[in-house]
Amino acid sequence: MDYTPRLRKKYFEEIIPELTKQFNYKSVMQVPTLKKISVNQGLGNAITDKKVIDTGVEEMTKITGQLAVPTTSKKDISNFKLRKGMPVGVRVTLRGDKMYEFLDRLVAVAIPRVRDFRGVNDKGFDGRGNYSFGVTEQIIFPEIDIDKVVNMNGMDITLVTSANTDKEALALLKEFGIPFKNQKQ
Repeated sequence: MDYTPRLRKKYFEEIIPELTKQFNYKSVMQVPTLKKISVNQGLGNAITDKKVIDTGVEEMTKITGQLAVPTTSKKDISNFKLRKGMPVGVRVTLRGDKMYEFLDRLVAVAIPRVRDFRGVNDKGFDGRGNYSFGVTEQIIFPEIDIDKVVNMNGMDITLVTSANTDKEALALLKEFGIPFKNQKQ
């Protein structure tokens, strides 16, 4: 029995024909794809409390379905009492089926749980077709038990696409169901 994530199937059956029509691509290979999703969480208070990193790794692993890796500082900063090699955050890079599953949960479950949500900002593009945005609380994900949360931590999510322009990437991400704010046109 072969399992295909819902958004991967949607990409091949609906998104490719729509984007081909919209941008007049000559080949299916020109249609932009989602390459990877990078999820980062900065844990600055890990300098004083070592358990914060362990909690961050555990929560990020639950959220993404893939083992999270602690990130370390690259240099000494005396004002922050930071030494080179100290753990300061957690990160995960998702590809393939896990990437599509995470995006599906993000769009369908997590983002609608944000308080006073009016859409994600469309200004997070980098000029090369990649999109980054932040989430202020990890409790929007249903995998996190609110009763066991000690610290509210936000996270940065970066969607890396193969699009050449931001316009193509915006169209791709809209087709995947990411709720952008209404744009003035």
